[in-house]
Amino acid sequence: MLTTHLLAIFLISAIVSHSKALRFPQELYNLSSNQIFIVDNLSRPPSSSASPTPLLSPAVSSPLVPALFIIGDSTVDCGNNNYLGTFARADRPPYGRDFDTHLPTGRFCNGRIPVDYLALHLGLPFVPSYLGQTGELEDMLHGVNYASAAAGIIFSSGSELGQHISLTHQIQQFSDTYQQFVLSLGEDVAIDLISSSVLYISIGINDYIHYYLRNVSNVQNLYLPWGFNQFLASTMRQEIKNLYNTNVRRFVVMGLPPIGCAPYYLQRYKSNNGECVEEINDMIMEFNFFTRYMTDELLHELPDAGIIFCDVFQGSMDIIRNHKNYGFESTANACCGLGKYNGWMMCMSPQMACHNASDHIWWDQFHPTDAVNAILADNVWSSRHTEMCYPMNLEKMVFSQSLNNLV
Repeated sequence: MLTTHLLAIFLISAIVSHSKALRFPQELYNLSSNQIFIVDNLSRPPSSSASPTPLLSPAVSSPLVPALFIIGDSTVDCGNNNYLGTFARADRPPYGRDFDTHLPTGRFCNGRIPVDYLALHLGLPFVPSYLGQTGELEDMLHGVNYASAAAGIIFSSGSELGQHISLTHQIQQFSDTYQQFVLSLGEDVAIDLISSSVLYISIGINDYIHYYLRNVSNVQNLYLPWGFNQFLASTMRQEIKNLYNTNVRRFVVMGLPPIGCAPYYLQRYKSNNGECVEEINDMIMEFNFFTRYMTDELLHELPDAGIIFCDVFQGSMDIIRNHKNYGFESTANACCGLGKYNGWMMCMSPQMACHNASDHIWWDQFHPTDAVNAILADNVWSSRHTEMCYPMNLEKMVFSQSLNNLV
């Protein structure tokens, strides 16, 4: 049977489901009707131009887990960098133009980021940014997003853009949240809440964009790509163990996307017809290989831990190669930017953006459109379009561990 503590967690979640936890600058709910908008079309993932269909509550009637906690970089930052002194900000139009509020929120996308879609699958409201909430208990019970644009596994990655919250610092913030749960709910309830929730990690791409590929501190002469990838994976391994020691038991570890196909590198490496930069993608595939092997080792090393690795490179390349089947027209050009492939200059004004982002794979120099994010999130959740998560998808992990709790 479910433990008394776990039942208490879901009771608390129900009580605060319409509380101050929803009141953020990036508010997603219409509080007068408690509606949230989601599009579901089996023939095509949700697109930015589609007319939303209102549903009462998120994608399921009640939460499948107490909370979703997010650690990462700009791929999942929902507004933390809005509060930092940095050039890595997405708090101006046209960012967010196709979002539920049609306003910029700090998400590096025209609309939703992957964790927004996963929150709906889990029956949770969109997760608020750590720096955007008040710090009160009810603000954090459904989860907290600690992600920070430009952050990397290496502490100094992305520092040339200004302030950011490093991986180590994000984990410390998560630990602080856990301690607040202990003080407010009691240790047993806090442990059950954290161990029954999902922690999503998406970080590492800035260690290439802002560190290795820029050859900061002459790193390329100190590390061949193979050794650099091993270093990153081993660092990530230790941080996951640290999180396990803070009673996290359900992990989603995301691999890295094919940035060799990103508009920025297509223009920088003078791609003729939108061909991806293979030397960059080779490094990314190596990192993903090491990370998948590392997570497999941790599954055997850490008792009662559920860890899945999702190969974003694999899922993204499936979209690029089969773009017509997914309804995309442009595979190389960013919707918003300037220069060849719109990759020379970052997205800075609405006038730089294309009319319809839903037929583009790339939104700006580095980030995909919300239509791509929807596909990747579906793959993480249920392998809907392609198998990219190992040893199972998130849906199977959530339901298999829930059944174990009932035994």
